[in-house]
Amino acid sequence: MRYLPKAPMLDWADLAPGTDTDLASIDQLPYTLGTTSGRAALYLALRQLDLPPGSGVLVPTYHCPTMVAPVVEAGHEPIFYPLAVDGRPMLEEAACPPGPEPRAAIVAHYFGIARDFSEVRQWCDARGIALVEDCAHSFFGMAGARPVGSWGCMATASLSKFFPVPEAGLLASATRPLRPVHLRPPGLRAQAKAAWDVVDLACRHGRLAGLAHLLRPFRSSHGHAAPDTAPGGMDRVDAAAIIAGCDMGRIGYAQSFTASLLHRLLPTGRLVDQRRQNYATLSSALAGAPFSRLLYDALPHDCAPYVLPLWLDDAKRADRIYAQLRAERLPVFRWDRAWPGTPHDPQDFGSAWSRQVLQVLCHQSLSTADQQFVADRIVNALQHGG
Repeated sequence: MRYLPKAPMLDWADLAPGTDTDLASIDQLPYTLGTTSGRAALYLALRQLDLPPGSGVLVPTYHCPTMVAPVVEAGHEPIFYPLAVDGRPMLEEAACPPGPEPRAAIVAHYFGIARDFSEVRQWCDARGIALVEDCAHSFFGMAGARPVGSWGCMATASLSKFFPVPEAGLLASATRPLRPVHLRPPGLRAQAKAAWDVVDLACRHGRLAGLAHLLRPFRSSHGHAAPDTAPGGMDRVDAAAIIAGCDMGRIGYAQSFTASLLHRLLPTGRLVDQRRQNYATLSSALAGAPFSRLLYDALPHDCAPYVLPLWLDDAKRADRIYAQLRAERLPVFRWDRAWPGTPHDPQDFGSAWSRQVLQVLCHQSLSTADQQFVADRIVNALQHGG
């Protein structure tokens, strides 16, 4: 079985001199702080806002559990809002339960395609609600008239979705200086593990030629894990178990030296260009595939995609197709693990996206041939497995 990497990996070419992209990026905002992960950045963003304990925080129905866990960990109450057909956050339609009024709102740029949040910011300002801009999928790009990350009082990002680094995140703000945060430095063992994980993952996928041979005696001999073919979903899992699974225990630690160094060192021009090329390959190959459509007809010129979102026409067919693609260990996933208590409204496209949108990875460590292979497997599944 062909195993393709599900995250960017370091290779010798990444270390060659190169130019940075002309696209704006969240790390160019005036105030930034490196964190261990995107969820740690979300947690610290809420702490920076000094919300009263138990405040309501608006979060989208279409989410990864790591978007909601920081809200609960910070001692607040998630209040879910739906999405319009185009992914626009419908904050005014939030299913507000009896309890605290919303004091903050988390809005996300999905799939690496940043959107203009000017109306969202106006809506929040009019109600005294602090806006937190989740840029985990959109490290680069313009969100309407502003650089990504500039609409929120606070913005958060995930470095490891775009750079070949150990898990790492970023807290940023365009307007508010960040209060000092005491983050514990990782110990020597954690620092060494972060560096080793980068090298080991790359070597397992045939990168860093020469070094892989030298390190072979020191690397673990176990192979790939068995495919996980179980269907997704968290309906029977409580919030405490989810928080434990989200590894919130590391939110108080500083970013590893390896992540910080590689983030500063690696040029971004090739990274952005390869992602856009991979997206174009997928888009061309999947356009017109049966029982599906591209969620976006064209990729805007001012973004670096995280994934290509593919809409499947029928939810039950989507379940079958996704199970088949997972069994093949393809770099495809969906956000079907909703936080307990997330409302399911047939008119909410957030609920529909959780089952019917496949997120097809297009990171720079996948070649054009890799993307064509993935697209061919998806088309084959749609033709014969639906």
